[in-house]
Formats: sequence, structure tokens, C-alpha cells
Amino acid sequence: MPPVEHRVCPAVSNDELNALFAASWPAHEPTDFARKHAHGLAFVCAFVDERLIGYVNLAWDGGVHAFLLDTTVHPAHRRRGVGSDLVARAAVVARERGVRWLHVDFEPHLAGFYRGSGFGPTEAGLMWLGG
Repeated sequence: MPPVEHRVCPAVSNDELNALFAASWPAHEPTDFARKHAHGLAFVCAFVDERLIGYVNLAWDGGVHAFLLDTTVHPAHRRRGVGSDLVARAAVVARERGVRWLHVDFEPHLAGFYRGSGFGPTEAGLMWLGG
């Protein structure tokens, strides 16, 4: 595989991001990523030969807490360390920007991935607000 390049907050279009998410998540609905990014700390993308293959978003509380969201790797590039590298790069960016606590919520089958990325277990709550 050609080398993977990670970029922080690159110029990437909604079309590129929505195509990545549609390939990765069958139930994905088109999203306005520019709106998400306007309210976040940063986002990190992975590219191979200028093609977007991975993404992670860092939401932020305005203080010392950030939240890892939407970790996504194109199915053709999974199980090659792309996701782990995205999470690691996002953690560095968060730390450089003053974040002290990085949070993540995930489905049970991803516990090993996030544990391997350095996250410890916590209890969290979730409330469905409809819509």
C-alpha cells in the first residue's frame, strides 16, 4: 500500500467526506461537515495518493475536554493501522491545543480498538432525543 498521509483540518469537500462515510456506514445520510467543523477543535484526515481514506473529528467543550467522534476508515483500507494512526494523531492535536481529557463513546465490538489506542474504561450515559 502506498504511504498514508495525515493532515489536520485539510481542505476537503462535503462530497469527499460523504462518499467516505457512505462507503463505510450503510445507513449514512448526507451531512454538512463544514457545519460540524465550525464547532469543533479540529479534524484529521488520512489520504493515500490524494484520495481520502480516513477521518476523525475532535469536538470540544471549550475547556480541557474533547470528544473523539466519527472515526471512519474506508473498508478497503481497514486493519492496516489507519484508524489507530488517526486516533493517535488526533490525540496529539488535542494535547497541543490544551486538551487534558479525551473522551470517546463506542459500540461494544470496538472496545479492543479503543483500549489499544490508550482509552480506559468509563461509564457514560446516552439519551435519545428523537428525530
